[in-house]
Amino acid sequence: MTNEEIFCKIDHTLLKAVSSREEINLLCEEAVKYKTASVCIPQCYVKPVSNDFKNLNICTVVGFPLGYSITSSKVLEAERAVLSGAGEIDMVINICDVKNGDFDFTLEEIKLVRKACSGKILKVIIETCYLTSEEKIRLCGIVTEAGADYIKTSTGFGTSGAVLSDIELFKKHTGAGVKIKAAGGIKTKEDIETFINAGASRIGTSSAVKLLTGGSSEGY
Repeated sequence: MTNEEIFCKIDHTLLKAVSSREEINLLCEEAVKYKTASVCIPQCYVKPVSNDFKNLNICTVVGFPLGYSITSSKVLEAERAVLSGAGEIDMVINICDVKNGDFDFTLEEIKLVRKACSGKILKVIIETCYLTSEEKIRLCGIVTEAGADYIKTSTGFGTSGAVLSDIELFKKHTGAGVKIKAAGGIKTKEDIETFINAGASRIGTSSAVKLLTGGSSEGY
């Protein structure tokens, strides 16, 4: 797999709490140079990046990273992100609802965020490290029913990131229209290729340029 074939599947990511404008600009310049699928950045940077990088596909996060903010807050975040120039939204579900067995609430929340960013790509982060296999399977159906574009493994801020068994589970239990994004703990070019070959259409990492141009990284 060539670097060009990989870069077009990368969400080039910087979401740390102390991300500076200089670091964000460098990320965006790299994304333009290497033609990544998107940059995934904090929402506070969406508007200025949209102004400065006219043809760059911008992804941002909603309810990130813990997911337990109220639904109306997530809806507002999604609406404002789109108005600011985001073309893709990565939302975190309320894992508390899942653990309480309130799957109807999870479904409704995703539907409301889907409506708030209508016409844009919606990725739903289920944070697999906290879930049982049964919960993951149930969420595959919910993400499909809600009309999301992607199911995503992880925020990169949980106790662990993407694992291959979850990609395989997603492939088996999501609907035909739902793609897969793997994120968190992806440390080598070989890791990236393995996840793509397993069925991931997007890879979220802060380290793509370093990984694909030499060296290794701790990943995002």
